[in-house]
Amino acid sequence: MSVGIPGKRKKQIAQLRGHTVDPEAACQIRELLGSRPRRRDLLIEFLHLVQDEYRQISAAHIVALAAEMKMAVVEVFEVASFYHHFHIVRDEMKSPGIIIRVCTSITCAMHGAGALLEELQQLQLPGIQVEQVPCVGRCAEAPVAVAGTHPVADATVGKVRDCIANNRTEIDPGSWISYDEYRATGGYSLLQDCHAGHRSPESIIGALKQSALRGLGGAGFPAGLKWEILRKQTAPRLLAVNIDEGEPGTFKDRHYLERDPHRFLEGALIAAWVIEAKDVYIYLRDEYAGCRRILLQELDTLRQATPVTLPVIHLRRGAGAYICGEESAMIESIEGKRGMPRLRPPYVAEVGLFGRPTLEHNMETLYWVRELLERGADWFLSHGRNGRKGLRSFSVSGRVRKPGMCLAPAGITVRELIDEYCDGMAPGYEFYAYFPGGASGGVLPASLGDIPLDFDTLNSYGCFIGSAAIIILSTQDRVRDAVLNAMRFFRDESCGQCTPCRVGTSKAATLMSRAHWDRELLEDLARVMADASICGLGQAAPNVLRCALKYFPQEFTHGG
Repeated sequence: MSVGIPGKRKKQIAQLRGHTVDPEAACQIRELLGSRPRRRDLLIEFLHLVQDEYRQISAAHIVALAAEMKMAVVEVFEVASFYHHFHIVRDEMKSPGIIIRVCTSITCAMHGAGALLEELQQLQLPGIQVEQVPCVGRCAEAPVAVAGTHPVADATVGKVRDCIANNRTEIDPGSWISYDEYRATGGYSLLQDCHAGHRSPESIIGALKQSALRGLGGAGFPAGLKWEILRKQTAPRLLAVNIDEGEPGTFKDRHYLERDPHRFLEGALIAAWVIEAKDVYIYLRDEYAGCRRILLQELDTLRQATPVTLPVIHLRRGAGAYICGEESAMIESIEGKRGMPRLRPPYVAEVGLFGRPTLEHNMETLYWVRELLERGADWFLSHGRNGRKGLRSFSVSGRVRKPGMCLAPAGITVRELIDEYCDGMAPGYEFYAYFPGGASGGVLPASLGDIPLDFDTLNSYGCFIGSAAIIILSTQDRVRDAVLNAMRFFRDESCGQCTPCRVGTSKAATLMSRAHWDRELLEDLARVMADASICGLGQAAPNVLRCALKYFPQEFTHGG
């Protein structure tokens, strides 16, 4: 995806220019939008309405939507074409029917996703479209295919065909703690205490500072300090919650949302009360259809039975763009634009969503707020190993006997995590290497498997923990395959705004696909990407490349 418009897109734009509004398409758009306000920030939500109804977005619908929104056609087109989940087609093309998405990111690739994708494509089932997609946030169930919105765990061709034959293409979100169940265990009592004046914003900020809770989306900024900074900004202030969990190997946010959504919602509402935010925006990745259904239902219940005066809560849907996990790109997306990271300063806390000071948080950070305030900082700090304090939610996948989300002491080592929380390595596999922080966190050999896993402990090794996505490789896997997979992911997900990332990831993927790696050229390329890219995607993408060259030289001798 590039900032410059390639030939194919120029042709598509040329075809859209001069189009008159088709009366039938205009009627369909008005019916879909109903009484919703025609605001620019709702553009992506409206594109989803079209996509959900017709399983694609036609040129006629783009023209009609632009007219209805009083926007230029090219503005609507550039937003729709930026996001992977919007299928833009010519008017005369038929609906693709059911779309089967096969995840081919690191863990799924290790479990045979490539062969599964090829077999499904060769079947050429009528009314079925098969697509290769990046991580869908279900790495513990690898390989994963998604039929419509229904995830198929440990996917095989037979399981996918059975899913289609039985018309199981809509996700069943399962069971979770409902509003009534949450209230029965003391839920929202803390929020009521805040609104009743039994707690002060200063005391809550102090408790968060004492607990040393840090942002759990990857950057690790101290939560209490963040809230304190926001309270000093000019009103009105906003809260934006980032649940665009797209880092390959990460699924912790989905795990918590599918089980206890109100614990997160209460934390978000306490944060909104502390900073006096009148609006809360929840940005949820589009792959999490089950979480969306849960949140829609529980938010509706909460609004009807709320124990306090609520801020306005907006649930916004991503559209398949990893870059929107970056806070300023997410804000651009919420505003109905392409997810392009902003240059800083000014920072989001000063000039964020709609130009207002914005508290941006990962979902899991807010999930822990109630627990910390009720149990106290000492409870949280009583956990930890190897000189570290607190708890961490590790998404563990790969060659372990029992993959999944592991709540473990901060500072645990990967060897301890495998042995104590994952029941050891999977039968027949020997520990060889691991990604300590998803695709962007770098990769380390098993010989460095005793490093405490926490913020800052991995920096000197050229890695970071990020969202704590741990991917375990065995001696039967090749690091060069895994890091090439990661670099191709970054290439495909680069927003294209800056040259070091747009060109650098593409060049790196090309060079890394060769049998013999040009070490000097690759290291030079990595340095430029890390030093000159605008946002964390381009800055962190070289981590896997550098680690592979440093720690696994044996794989790059004589073509590996």
